[in-house]
Amino acid sequence: MPKIVIDELRCKGCALCTIACPRGLVKMSEKINKQGFLPAEISEEDLKQCTSCSLCAQMCPDVAITVFRETKK
Repeated sequence: MPKIVIDELRCKGCALCTIACPRGLVKMSEKINKQGFLPAEISEEDLKQCTSCSLCAQMCPDVAITVFRETKK
C-alpha cells in the first residue's frame, strides 16, 4: 500500500506540501507540535487514496516527509 510518513517534529508548518499534493490529501493539523508549529498531517482514510507520487516530499524544505512505495514483483 502506498504510504507517506510526516515527521511532526521536523515539520515547521509551511504548508507547501498541502499545495503540492495533487489530490489535496495532506492537510495542516489543528494541534500545535512541541516546536509551536501546526504540522502537516494525513488521515488514515486519505492514506488509502495516496498514490505515493512524492510531490509533497519533494516540496518539503525541512525533509519532514518520507514516501514509501510498493515494490513490483
